[in-house]
Amino acid sequence: MAREAIARKVIEPAASEELAVPVFGGGEPPAPPIVAPQPIVSNARLALLMFLAAEAMFFSGLIGAFIVFRIASPAWPPPFQPRLPVEVTGVNTVILLLSGVAMRVALRAARQGKSALLLRWLFAAALLGAIFLSVQGYEWLRLIRYGLTLSSGVYGATFYTLIGCHGVHVFGALLWLIVVLAQAWRGRFSERDYAGVQLCGMYWTFVVGLWPVLYGLVYLY
Repeated sequence: MAREAIARKVIEPAASEELAVPVFGGGEPPAPPIVAPQPIVSNARLALLMFLAAEAMFFSGLIGAFIVFRIASPAWPPPFQPRLPVEVTGVNTVILLLSGVAMRVALRAARQGKSALLLRWLFAAALLGAIFLSVQGYEWLRLIRYGLTLSSGVYGATFYTLIGCHGVHVFGALLWLIVVLAQAWRGRFSERDYAGVQLCGMYWTFVVGLWPVLYGLVYLY
């Protein structure tokens, strides 16, 4: 009996003894993964901001050239040249500004996750933008019939270059807005994912905010 007790004591560890179990290979536990901080400005937004800066420089060059020709000309508009439709274009300016307001409301609806409201205001912005382009196109055709063309002198060349470039940009922004409107119709955006609406709104705000400057300079100055 004594021998069995001694053998059992040798084979079985004491209750107070702790087995040394290696943890993580005997070293320190691995450090938690490093989570990269979110950038303040997304890559897409930064790229668009750079593009808008280039666009602003482009239009600054056109505006500078227009001012030089305007100051150097003894009479503006030159004699026997048709006058620009100031009143109609003034109303059209209000229409484009309202489209900018509609876009801002649509962006706020996107932030709040209100899909129906987003769809409604995106459609309103696109409709007002299309009306603006239609009125501008109609007025340009009338001016061409009255004899104001690119080849009719500096007056016509500067007008169609400056105002025409803006019209092309509005047309491109309108196509982008239609794409965003179709995505909103399919439920693409939510209150956490509305980058497409935000980027389109930035570009739309640019072309809308640029127009009053051009209107005051070309039509009223």
